Amino acid sequence: MVNPCGLMKLVKPVSVTLVAGRDLSQLKTLPKPTVPPLKRTCKLYLSFLETFLQPEELNHTKKLVEEFLIPGGVGETLQKGLERRACNTENWITDAYLKYECLKRKPLVILLNFAILCTRKDIRDKQGQIRFHVCMFCSGTLPVEYMRGKPLCMKQYEQVFSSCRIPGAKTDFLLFDKSSNPPKNITVVHNGQFFLLDIYNSDGTLLTVDQLCVQLERICNSSLQTNVDPVGILTTQRRDVWSKSYISLMQDETNKESLSAIESSILTLCLDGPMSPVSDERMCRKAAFFQMLHGGGSQWYSGNRWFDKGLQVIIGEDGHRGINCGHTVADGTVFMAICDHAVETPNVIQTPSDPLPMPQKLHFNITPEIKQDIEEAKQHLDTVVQNVDVEITVFDHFGKNAIKARKMSPDAFVQMAIQLAYYRVYQQCCVTVEPASLRTFRLGRLAVIRPTSSASVAFVKAFDDPNKQKVDLLEKTLKEHKKSTEMDIAEHLIGLMCQASEKNIPEPDVFTDTSGVFHVTTSQPSPGGRTVGHDDPARRNSKSQTIKPIQT
Repeated sequence: MVNPCGLMKLVKPVSVTLVAGRDLSQLKTLPKPTVPPLKRTCKLYLSFLETFLQPEELNHTKKLVEEFLIPGGVGETLQKGLERRACNTENWITDAYLKYECLKRKPLVILLNFAILCTRKDIRDKQGQIRFHVCMFCSGTLPVEYMRGKPLCMKQYEQVFSSCRIPGAKTDFLLFDKSSNPPKNITVVHNGQFFLLDIYNSDGTLLTVDQLCVQLERICNSSLQTNVDPVGILTTQRRDVWSKSYISLMQDETNKESLSAIESSILTLCLDGPMSPVSDERMCRKAAFFQMLHGGGSQWYSGNRWFDKGLQVIIGEDGHRGINCGHTVADGTVFMAICDHAVETPNVIQTPSDPLPMPQKLHFNITPEIKQDIEEAKQHLDTVVQNVDVEITVFDHFGKNAIKARKMSPDAFVQMAIQLAYYRVYQQCCVTVEPASLRTFRLGRLAVIRPTSSASVAFVKAFDDPNKQKVDLLEKTLKEHKKSTEMDIAEHLIGLMCQASEKNIPEPDVFTDTSGVFHVTTSQPSPGGRTVGHDDPARRNSKSQTIKPIQT
């Protein structure tokens, strides 16, 4: 038979980490980020807005910034508070980022969690699903990663496993397992029913592939009914709505135990049935994206999920497989690296040692109120799903090597192509953002690059004019893009915003100004996969509810 590790091999979760202890030891050697001067950030902010705002809009924002910078005013107070926090914490940017994300009351599904779709496998039945796509766990480490010769912080790899986002009334919080005796089980969900599966034998060895197949087949045979209340769909709701349902569930001791088991497990393995057959390969790929991103809706597999988990491995009976990732716990590059590492890791041959106990089914006592909450969650999700679309386009004319041969940055080149395309379609320049890694700092997460500049505006407006020197304009634009990667406007403003929240200071008008909203978010996944549904950390106060994501 072919390699049964069809999806991926994930790390041996004894320490719930992909990174060896020697590699995490470099954490303290990485620098802590400093807080930039307030006037510098405000100047950069206004410079960025000048590229696309109308004069009256820009004048309005300038007045707000001037009020914010009054000596002894609120801006100075927040800046001093942020500087004190920077001295007393490992990474003030990550602290602010996580607080900002946990304050969001929007649903995780689509708007925050993202998905990675792996290569489809040819399987024909439930037995094939279990045999060819069983999750294997093997020991291994990831070497320290580098960017331009600088070591990157590896801490995020610890946070992927045994992590969960817990809904709160006003703000969520993140649950990470930090015990000396970490969990040894995963959660498996099939037909909306949850099971706890121990992946270790009593002697500490991992279950073999054959043992896992036996256990997963037991789970499937124990959950054949399809008319159960899909408790998992509650995790698709707005966070304030879900928190009320969560509190109601926690009143029952059985529910409390089941919730705790799901939240503390290493990951959630979702065993889906087949999707609706589609003959067109492009449409089939699109349906698979939706299966990984949101489950397809209440009539399909959205209730076969627990979107609060840091990592969900999703396996379809028709061969589609991938993961749904909690962006709050780790960044996309980390999840992609885990996938790449899993694919490259060789099989581990083990010998069964113990008779296998029956996987534990997790029960929920559903009150009429919770049942109503589930129905409302279905309706809400289906509305959201109907407003999301994905278009897949393959560009095969040339790749990054051709761009590099001309001594240009592939990322900056593609960013300018996106801005040009937007200008041609909408006859206006777009405000674009893209994420950048801050992992060269201790506990670093993401920063936001804003590729729109006066140079990029000049480039897109001149491109279709035969009398303009397009190459020169492009080179100037690429230089400006490089400068934009060194700016830290959004992170600084978010840090100040969190300071206002902590000190119960009324939010300054400069934070509620909608002049700086953007229209396009972009990301660069690795060639081995595609990411969808990434909500940028700096997105706020949007004038429109329409998100136009473009995947580069």
